[in-house]
Amino acid sequence: MGITLMFMVLGTATPFIFLYLKNKPLAIVQSILLAGMWLYFIQVMFLGVVPAVFSITWIMFYTSLIMSAVGWVMFIINMVNMSEKYRGLTNKEIREI
Repeated sequence: MGITLMFMVLGTATPFIFLYLKNKPLAIVQSILLAGMWLYFIQVMFLGVVPAVFSITWIMFYTSLIMSAVGWVMFIINMVNMSEKYRGLTNKEIREI
């Protein structure tokens, strides 16, 4: 369950990544999905209730995890592209940008 919790924490940071990437609609959708993701987690871990497969919270949980993975991949691609932009520039040239 530790790996799932780690992905959930990373998923919680994903709306901020979407905002950084200037993708506001995905940030809003991910924020809504986060509510379902944490609700599902609380139901399973603390209440002992396992929601049915394809229930609303089940769908929100897994969709949120998938969208967070997509967001992190988009963030990594953006960082690689930014590093390509700055490769070969001196510190003075970078400060001027």
